[in-house]
Amino acid sequence: MRLDKLLSNMGIGSRKDVKTLLKKNQVTVNGMFAKDSSMKVDPTADEVSVNGKVIRYQQYIYLMMNKAPGYVSATMDNREKTVIDLLGEDVKHFNPFPVGRLDKDTEGLLLLTNDGNLAHQLVSPKKNIGKTYYAKIDGFVTDEDIATFQEGVVLEDGYQAKPGALKILERGENSEIEVTITEGKFHQVKRMFEAVGKKVTYLKRLRMGELKLDDTLNLGAYRELTESELAYCLSLKPKT
Repeated sequence: MRLDKLLSNMGIGSRKDVKTLLKKNQVTVNGMFAKDSSMKVDPTADEVSVNGKVIRYQQYIYLMMNKAPGYVSATMDNREKTVIDLLGEDVKHFNPFPVGRLDKDTEGLLLLTNDGNLAHQLVSPKKNIGKTYYAKIDGFVTDEDIATFQEGVVLEDGYQAKPGALKILERGENSEIEVTITEGKFHQVKRMFEAVGKKVTYLKRLRMGELKLDDTLNLGAYRELTESELAYCLSLKPKT
């Protein structure tokens, strides 16, 4: 890989900025001052430093976020704040994007990555990856609703959702539930409850497959995936 490409990919600056750093003898490769921005380096073997700080090359980034309400799951929006606005500059340069969508007012587990192949696997209907949500419901959730969800709720547009597993945590005029679905249609959980005459007043995603929300993450906070979490995600990618 070209030296300037490696450094720009790691957020050091534009290729023009890298040339300036080289002229000022601020970049070394294996302990020697680098002079040519086009020189080829091996990211896995060569030690590249800027002002004495070793730059560890990383192609992909995998972040777990506890999404805060008020942010849309997009990389850009002309009117609304996006989940990318919650990220620091140290990870923004990887150009991560949200995997799937959480509604603007929904909280909880959101994965962000720049690995398009992995993102496709996580949201592919063929993978049948369960997504578990906790919700507060305006209305008395019944055993009949559990059966209806299991059969597949028919939404207002006539679409029959895939079977969902509904668990009642607290019954009452205001109920609390957990529901696991394998689809991600627009406002799906809200529409499923509307189809049985009830309204979601609070929604939080807890899990995607084996990936579980870190309950120590504050709203809007994020961290890189642990080794075991990343191993699970990468196991979903097709073997090449």
